[in-house]
Amino acid sequence: MEIAYVAVIILFCLGMYTIITKKNLIKIVIGITIVESSLILLLMLVGYKPGGTAPILDKRYEIVVDPITQALALTTIVIGGSVTAVMLAMVIKLHKRYRTLNIDEIRKLRG
Repeated sequence: MEIAYVAVIILFCLGMYTIITKKNLIKIVIGITIVESSLILLLMLVGYKPGGTAPILDKRYEIVVDPITQALALTTIVIGGSVTAVMLAMVIKLHKRYRTLNIDEIRKLRG
């Protein structure tokens, strides 16, 4: 189980590294999506219990899996997909206007 938490930390750090160091807007969007995926994995790990069952299915359950974290993860996936689509639309608009995806060049052209 600890290996899964290590995977969350690695994914989060990889995404943050990409956001901070890359200058290409598409790579920055990919980094944000990686961070989001790591947080969804963390939500799934927090709500998981080995041998657990959904509390709706059986009245004689011993170990219950928390359905709230699953609902939050599904909501995060839907909202994340929408936010990613909006970010990519903004990247397309910036590319049409400035003819580059390099964030430093866009800053120079704006100022």
